[in-house]
Amino acid sequence: MFIYIFKHRENKCKDTLLMMINNLIYFDNNATTKVDKEVIETIVPFFDQNYGNSASKLHALGWVAQAAIEKATQQIAHLINCEDSEIIFTSGATESVNLALKGIYEAYATKGNHIITCKTEHKAVLDTCNYLENKGAKITYLDVDKEGLIDLDELKANIQPTTILISIMAANNETGVIQPLEKIAEICNEKNVLFFSDATQFVGKERCDITELGMHCMAFSAHKMYGPKGIGALYVKRKEPRVNLIEQINGGGHQSGKRSGTLNVPLIAGFGKAAEIFGQNFWEIGTHVSKLKNYFEHQLLDIEGLRINGSTRHRLYNTSNLTFPKTKKITSLLNKFAFSSGSACASANLEPSHVLKAMGLSDEDVKNSFRFSFGKNNTLEEVKLFVEEIQKL
Repeated sequence: MFIYIFKHRENKCKDTLLMMINNLIYFDNNATTKVDKEVIETIVPFFDQNYGNSASKLHALGWVAQAAIEKATQQIAHLINCEDSEIIFTSGATESVNLALKGIYEAYATKGNHIITCKTEHKAVLDTCNYLENKGAKITYLDVDKEGLIDLDELKANIQPTTILISIMAANNETGVIQPLEKIAEICNEKNVLFFSDATQFVGKERCDITELGMHCMAFSAHKMYGPKGIGALYVKRKEPRVNLIEQINGGGHQSGKRSGTLNVPLIAGFGKAAEIFGQNFWEIGTHVSKLKNYFEHQLLDIEGLRINGSTRHRLYNTSNLTFPKTKKITSLLNKFAFSSGSACASANLEPSHVLKAMGLSDEDVKNSFRFSFGKNNTLEEVKLFVEEIQKL
């Protein structure tokens, strides 16, 4: 009898949850994006038809899988304007960050042990830097101003003879603030220091030409650009300069000895398709989404005490991080709208946002700050409804 009642309640909970999901309006696209139907259609055949291992060189199923890897690599390389051989596939941006920071630190140990990064980096970078500090690395954490931007003079002043790497994220996941990437690259080239960037939020939103931006190494992920979760990539420059890094996952020497492990053919194929779709529709997506964000912010500016967090000039077109007056109980709207109080990857950490704290916000202001990130599937009607609900509070 007890088991029957439990299962009955469980089913009712599932039904209620499903109803909530179906009615929820999604404004949390920096956490993840809905996978495009074309991407799903690309992925599915590699589960039940073309299920071969791309490392199987002696039969047709292996050849088809390898061809899919090569096609996806070309699609992704075309999106960021690099060589196919400069792409390494990983399980996601967090692994890409770990491979870049740990791999470069180990490869350049004879040159130095100093790395420069920023206080507002994603936890994937900060936690990896903390790990490297325990291994003997010297880490400098740059401050940011109230707009979330680093000081280039401070960056220059902190470069030492032992500096081997500068790690500055392209666009912040919480505020959308875009750092001066080309200028950072100029400083790195002038000082003969490698430049790595966590571009997880940047690639798939902004135009990303690696030759113009000047990064030597860059992490990014599929699920931020309407592709599948669990697949990411690391761009590693092969010449002028050639970036060396030590493999962090051993076993088989896959991907030119940079990252061992059987390649995830279905997700890589989906990643490639997502990159292709974004590249073909970049301007249309940007125009549509920026209109949504601008309308959202402009309609709320008359709320007394409202503040936009982060630079309004150097920011992703889809991201709005706002501090509301404490009289506005924004969290009461979470049953109708999906949005965030910070990074999805740091949700287990109950401490105030390290990003907003570094920008000078008080604990009280951080508590009343929320991130709204818009995507191509959102409509103006949805945004208008959200604005109306906020204004009623």
